[in-house]
Amino acid sequence: MARIDSYSGPGVRAWVIWTVGVAAYVLAITNRSSLAAVGVDAAERFGADAATLSMFAVVQLAMYGGMQIPVGVLLDRFGARPIMTVGMILMALGQLTMALSPSVGVALIARMLLGAGDAAIFPGVLRLVATWFPAQRAPVMVQLTGIVGQAGQLVALIPLAALLHSTTWTITFGSIAGLGVLFALLVFAVIRNHPPEVTADVTVDTGTGAIRVVRSSVDTGVGIRAAWAHPGTRLAFWSHFTTPFAGTAFMLLWGMPFLTAGEGLSTAAAAGVTSTYVIIGMAIGPVMGELSRRIPHLRSRALVLPTVFIQMIAWLAVIAWPGPAPLWLLYVLAFALAMGGPASMIAFDHARTHNPAQRLSTATGVTNAGGFLAALFAILLIGLALDLQGAGTPETYNLDAFRLAFLTQVPLWLIGATFISIERKRTRIHIGMDEPRRPRR
Repeated sequence: MARIDSYSGPGVRAWVIWTVGVAAYVLAITNRSSLAAVGVDAAERFGADAATLSMFAVVQLAMYGGMQIPVGVLLDRFGARPIMTVGMILMALGQLTMALSPSVGVALIARMLLGAGDAAIFPGVLRLVATWFPAQRAPVMVQLTGIVGQAGQLVALIPLAALLHSTTWTITFGSIAGLGVLFALLVFAVIRNHPPEVTADVTVDTGTGAIRVVRSSVDTGVGIRAAWAHPGTRLAFWSHFTTPFAGTAFMLLWGMPFLTAGEGLSTAAAAGVTSTYVIIGMAIGPVMGELSRRIPHLRSRALVLPTVFIQMIAWLAVIAWPGPAPLWLLYVLAFALAMGGPASMIAFDHARTHNPAQRLSTATGVTNAGGFLAALFAILLIGLALDLQGAGTPETYNLDAFRLAFLTQVPLWLIGATFISIERKRTRIHIGMDEPRRPRR
């Protein structure tokens, strides 16, 4: 342990480092969403049906989710600077491979590289928040990170699609690869793992001023098991599993095809709906962050679970509407789905609250894996459902097929909401807020 009494909170350098980290996260979101607005173009380029198109997103998310725990352990051991730099390089390689890919197989490898690199960025920025900012600022800083990062979706939806349609596939994805190299250099040059007053990654106890050195467990399995053993970590996992997947599936792949080929909107009108999703998510984030700070013991009941049910009700209303849904209802859907991103950030408040510093990033990795595991299932199930109905290509997409396909999300919501309720109760018992149930005699 190290104690540095002169540490007085974040200064200009902390904000510069966070700004560079968040800028890298914006680019990561752009990379992650780069097929969202050009899904039809990708299907035509590779001659892909719905299941194959789903696989582009599925392998990317599978790699992202599978790398979360290893990345968390590596962050605990080496800090944010080297891990984020490697992440940016992997994303650049992925996009360069995508730019030059002659076949579906090579494109899948490109998306795997992209997912592996993407996995390092958001947890790395959370690491910077933990080591450079006082703990009481963390909920708002996490939400602010998520809010600014979502601007990357707007870049993917509008400028990226416009660039593709005005140039070529190779130029478009090659340009993103070039940005990745530039940001790898920027991250390495500017970001530092910890304040200069200390010699290792630290977290700050704002009550005492003590600065604790962060180290990963020698046996990484011990850290992972210890994190999962706490019901608070499991509550974080299921909260992140349940809240963002519908929005991720919509924005990452299936939203634009549904809105244009299914609902019959023009590309511009569909972009208006998806852009509203991003803008509303950015607007709701500070509200969710402040509420999470003020009602820490009611986060799940007052914020997370209501978000889940609002999303499910909005989707069911769109699906049940006779004929194409009116534009106002599609905007309501975008609003409901946009709540999922800010609500999912509450999961990281749980992970941080219920885990000590030495396994902070490991617990964050466990938590972050939940949302992308659910998104993987959702994207794959939607694609399979379209194929089984004979509506797996842009020429055969139709509204009825999309309706049935999107119903596959309902079991994921119900499973997640059930486990949130279970783990919330267990967490409250674990920390002494509720009494354990006594067996009936």
